[in-house]
Amino acid sequence: MTQSPPPSVEAQPAEPKPSYVKLAMRNMVKKGSKSLFHFFLTAMGLMGVLVGLAYLTR
Repeated sequence: MTQSPPPSVEAQPAEPKPSYVKLAMRNMVKKGSKSLFHFFLTAMGLMGVLVGLAYLTR
């Protein structure tokens, strides 16, 4: 009876490539208050557009 060779195990990197969300979160933590300022600025701009459209289409 012959033995079959053991299945080959492909070498995998120690850490998988980080996801887009992980990279974005790491970047936000690194930039600190600048990211928060841009986030709130974007949120206020979006709210302004929505309120403006609601006012125009009432």
